[in-house]
Amino acid sequence: MDLHIFLAVLLAALLHASWNLLVKLDLDRFLALLLISCVMGIMGIAMLLAFPWPSLASAPYFITSGLLHVGYNMFLARSYRTGDLSQVYPIARGTAPLITFIGAWALAGETVAGIGALGILLLVGGIWLTARPGAQSIRLDGMTLFFALGTSGFIAAYTIVDGFGARVSGSASAYAGMLFVLDAVFMIIVALLTRGPSAFRQILPSWKSGTAGAVLSAGAYWIVIWAMSLAPIAAVAALRETSILFVMLMSAVFLKEKVTGFRLLGAALIVLGAVALRMS
Repeated sequence: MDLHIFLAVLLAALLHASWNLLVKLDLDRFLALLLISCVMGIMGIAMLLAFPWPSLASAPYFITSGLLHVGYNMFLARSYRTGDLSQVYPIARGTAPLITFIGAWALAGETVAGIGALGILLLVGGIWLTARPGAQSIRLDGMTLFFALGTSGFIAAYTIVDGFGARVSGSASAYAGMLFVLDAVFMIIVALLTRGPSAFRQILPSWKSGTAGAVLSAGAYWIVIWAMSLAPIAAVAALRETSILFVMLMSAVFLKEKVTGFRLLGAALIVLGAVALRMS
């Protein structure tokens, strides 16, 4: 993987971890995600004005991805309602790179061989080690686990869709902008159906944190979409999950969640996996 792509995806990982921390701190996770999606939609409109519109061939991809992102948001919000950030986040992200690797190979014959494949396996193993319970104070009920794993499935699905969509769009930036707009539209529809108009009055007091979260989230996924248009989808998907390193640090500092020996070992494997991907 080229150095500039490698560093850009690492930056995306840091941005992604940061906005997940903001969601965890919010009292109502769904409303936090709704606010972030709405602001990202405004950013998406600006991106569509700044870049040439994506090709018509990419329309099925960004529409499908927009719907998948709604499922992702719903499952993520439910996971954070009852689970610790430092445990839910690794589980939600941990299986996605492996599913993405299999999906990209099965659907497009895209392969990552040799040291690149080793890097993906090291990353997945490290992420799952960080999710291992290390104290009785850290518990994960069955429903939280179900929604965390479901989140992982949505991540893999929209990653594959966006990787292919960005490549046929003619402009990865415009594709990202269109996706942000559709994500906002779909989330607004879900909010109206489930919470009613009052949902939008409730999110107004948190507009500052929502704007910050939107900028971080949009920046993170914009980079990832761009990277997937240039590098193997599975490699980019795996490398961005180094965000767990940043989540571990943030959860320990800001949320006072315990970081165990297993999670430190997992962090070491993640670093080794990232190095392997850089060398591939």
